[in-house]
Amino acid sequence: MSRAPVFPVEEKVRVVLSILAGEVSVAEAARRSKVSEQSVGNWKRQFLEAGRAGLVAGKAAHRSCGGRSSPPATRSMRSR
Repeated sequence: MSRAPVFPVEEKVRVVLSILAGEVSVAEAARRSKVSEQSVGNWKRQFLEAGRAGLVAGKAAHRSCGGRSSPPATRSMRSR
């Protein structure tokens, strides 16, 4: 299966700003842009974390941090 075309950064910014302004929901923005809600949610998260630069970096920045914005909480496996 082929990948969907790459969206221009300015289009992603426009979509995210319309969501943040309350003009459309994530679901509606995804339908209008013909992408998944997950993609639009990722765009929104990237924008909120790093502004326009987060959308430029896109998945490359997300992968470089292991897919997490902060390290996971861990519990000790030792018995007490």
